[in-house]
Amino acid sequence: MSFTVAIVGRPNVGKSTLFNRLVGKKLALVDDTPGVTRDRRPGEARLMGLTFTIIDTAGLEEADEESLQGRMRAQTEAAIDEADLSLFVVDAKNGLTPVDTALAEMLRRRGKPVVLVANKSEARGSDSGFYDAYTLGLGEPTPISAEHGQGMLDLRDAIVEAIGKDRAYAKDDVAVTDVDIPQTSDEGEDEDEEPVYDETKPLRVAIVGRPNAGKSTLINRFLGEDRLLTGPEAGITRDSISVEWDWRGRTIKMFDTAGMRRKARVTEKLEKLSVADALRAIRFAETVVIVFDATIPFEKQDLQIVDLVLREGRAAVLAFNKWDMIEDRQAVLADLREKTDRLLPQARGIRAVPISGQTGWGLDKLMQSIIDTDRVWNKRISTARLNRWLETQQIQHPPPAVSGRRIKLKYMTQVKARPPAFMISCTRSDALPESYTRYLINGLRADFDMPSVPIRIHFRSPDNPYESKKRRT
Repeated sequence: MSFTVAIVGRPNVGKSTLFNRLVGKKLALVDDTPGVTRDRRPGEARLMGLTFTIIDTAGLEEADEESLQGRMRAQTEAAIDEADLSLFVVDAKNGLTPVDTALAEMLRRRGKPVVLVANKSEARGSDSGFYDAYTLGLGEPTPISAEHGQGMLDLRDAIVEAIGKDRAYAKDDVAVTDVDIPQTSDEGEDEDEEPVYDETKPLRVAIVGRPNAGKSTLINRFLGEDRLLTGPEAGITRDSISVEWDWRGRTIKMFDTAGMRRKARVTEKLEKLSVADALRAIRFAETVVIVFDATIPFEKQDLQIVDLVLREGRAAVLAFNKWDMIEDRQAVLADLREKTDRLLPQARGIRAVPISGQTGWGLDKLMQSIIDTDRVWNKRISTARLNRWLETQQIQHPPPAVSGRRIKLKYMTQVKARPPAFMISCTRSDALPESYTRYLINGLRADFDMPSVPIRIHFRSPDNPYESKKRRT
């Protein structure tokens, strides 16, 4: 059976750097600014033969319970209670502070194993800080450099001694991975076969939107617990945090992301890192929920986020949050529908659901919309049906003649799903106007029931076997 380790300490001692070192990826944001990490982030760590779950936490500070720092502290304490072992990280370079002493006392009261880690021990003048760590009464400190990877063998030995050799090297019966890698290869598929949608496959969903739209509150309501840090302050979430639960027997892996402001307003380095992390979450997800604030919907940034998601080829669902604050709901709903159709023509038929993350109203309908949209995103249409459809479309609306010569669409097939992409073999593909491509895309949406997802059509002209002969003559 595997074990869980929480990394704790005051702000800016290198906890996230150590977390990234142990998981082997730059999952957590790292910056010189104290207090970058706010939510607790789990990951699968590997350390010289050890495999365990590691939890990155916010820096512990003395603060009022109702303040942002107080709520961050509550998240960290929850991680300590959840873990089997704590890595208490102190800064050997800058020495101990009264906060370190208070944290050591808190860890002692909990009675769980603790490994004292003296980070930044490679720095000049770190010896005094290292020896001061003995005064915390948590045993011998382990000197490491999380940034440079020094002292990892000593850290491994300290963890094994604290948790016990049998527990440390116990093997799980089933291998667990943090990432479900989709099978995107189309090789070996029958082009005339339309596969059935797999209702049991785990689904990755990213929650995005402007700051303070209620994204973290929404996920907490799904989970039924205060797993993510929330509050009235805008921009609380910085890292993209993944959480997992079951909905009607299906595993859902949902990513909370930082609020995305207009690019011109994003000037601080840390916010740029947060937005870049959110973009990675969008690319990794299958379906993306764009959360709108129903009291001030359709800001320019909202529209740009939807456009970004569609350009990335993700399936998109709109969630109009804070519906509990709307008084005349029928009138507002009619207005939102009209604006959705008018302002988002590139997302014709996109599913839009009014919800309240605060009360939980409408969340089942939102999840069903996510599943339905993912089903369309994975849709495949047989080549025979596509070519019959293409012939009908050309009869109803023939391609235009360019320079007196008619363009002929000869053959059509679906080359991939996720999102649906099609290839049409035709004459003079470079001369086909954009308006006719839109006509075909709208026809596909209507005739094959494919609303809301991006549809790509590529045109290809067959090679002319006589072209080389003409050049020689």
